[in-house]
Amino acid sequence: MNDVFLSYAADDAAWATTLAEQLKGHGLSPFLVEWSVEPGQVTLLRSEAELAASRHGIAVISPASLRDARAMDEYAALATASAARGLRFIPVLLGHVPVPPFAAHRVWRDFSDASGPECPEFAGKVAELAAVIAGRPAPEGGTPSPDNLAAAHPSPPRPVTAPEEPAFVVCHAPADAVYGRSLAGQLRAAGLPVWSTGDLRPGDAQFWTIRQQLRHALAVVVVMSPQSQESEDITRMILEGQVHGRTFLPVLLDGAVNYHLAATWHLDARDGQLLDETELDLLRRMHADLRQGRPVRLPEARRVPSAPVVRLPAPAALERLRDHLADDEYEHADLLTTRLVLEAAGRLTEGWLSERHAAAVGLDLLSGVDALWTAHSSGRQGLRRQLALVPSGGRRGPRFAEVGAALGWRETAEAPVPRLYRDFVRRAGPGRRAGFFPTLRDPEHENHPDWYDRWSSTVLALHARLREWEARS
Repeated sequence: MNDVFLSYAADDAAWATTLAEQLKGHGLSPFLVEWSVEPGQVTLLRSEAELAASRHGIAVISPASLRDARAMDEYAALATASAARGLRFIPVLLGHVPVPPFAAHRVWRDFSDASGPECPEFAGKVAELAAVIAGRPAPEGGTPSPDNLAAAHPSPPRPVTAPEEPAFVVCHAPADAVYGRSLAGQLRAAGLPVWSTGDLRPGDAQFWTIRQQLRHALAVVVVMSPQSQESEDITRMILEGQVHGRTFLPVLLDGAVNYHLAATWHLDARDGQLLDETELDLLRRMHADLRQGRPVRLPEARRVPSAPVVRLPAPAALERLRDHLADDEYEHADLLTTRLVLEAAGRLTEGWLSERHAAAVGLDLLSGVDALWTAHSSGRQGLRRQLALVPSGGRRGPRFAEVGAALGWRETAEAPVPRLYRDFVRRAGPGRRAGFFPTLRDPEHENHPDWYDRWSSTVLALHARLREWEARS
């Protein structure tokens, strides 16, 4: 598989070849039509297949490409893939060309004044591109830029307004589409407002519409299966709903309970059946409570013994954490960090730590988590940053209120903390105030009356573990 799809006009083939050779020198395997299409193959079909399989795409935008129909088609396909499946779309400018509108929403790099290896800046720009594509840290000695290449978003930000009618949002992986569509149809037939990705229509802004529905959902119905557990799209939907305090109603279709929903009551559908009348009545009562602003009360026990919970290996979890931070999704990264720590202590279902539990959290894991937060926030966030900001507090350590004031979680030690996670993380502000993340707050457990005590115990316990770490460093 190629590492990056290179799109360019025929007149720019020589320059694109030079760029590809330089990227290859950094250990990458670029797709270049001149190199990769063999005699007898249909160029269009091979290009389409490679683009569909690529996670990165470079579009060389030049005066020639703006006149080249094939290059413009590929440019459009890359922009669509960026919005639809998170392909990292990297526009590269050549020849002092104006930035096209879709490319302007991405972080771009201008090679107009560094167009070849003879230019001193050329090698540095190529090295930066190669590092981003390979997922490596930025090259040392590079010049910081306000349009940081690694911070590109899959879709441009825009205000998220409420839908005409909040709904039960049904989330499922493509492999579970048959069951997911049947479940959505059953809920509609039961008189409930329902929305799923099957309701997207031509012309919709896909990511924006999904985010709109999740932020204002009456409840989020997640079809859990091994395929949905592995789906980055489903993971982002869950985290988006949790950030905004949505009620979750998972339905276990196959396998184990989703990592991010370990403490959430779920319905068991491992027999492949849709909901029975008792479960539909539960959803109708939920709907009535939510419409009236009453708290939702889910049953205390599942109708069958609890299923096992998926365990996400630390290396895979750290890779996901890196992805969230690279996309500037601090809230999603914050929730994942909390679950990483809880799982390391064997407390994912319980959702909180004491000092005894925190002692089981490996220092290697804490070091890996801290390194990612530090690198992606230019040192403003992370565990070591928190230790530097929090007062020592004497032999027994600081009070939790003092910790919160030092890290920006509250105005003063006496001031209250916002009750809802979505209001709480707004305090981080656009500048991401120093030390704020990771917070170790978990919205999945914040319906408990003693949520604050659980949170404070977790933070103080982990900070004690961190001081032990510092003493060893």
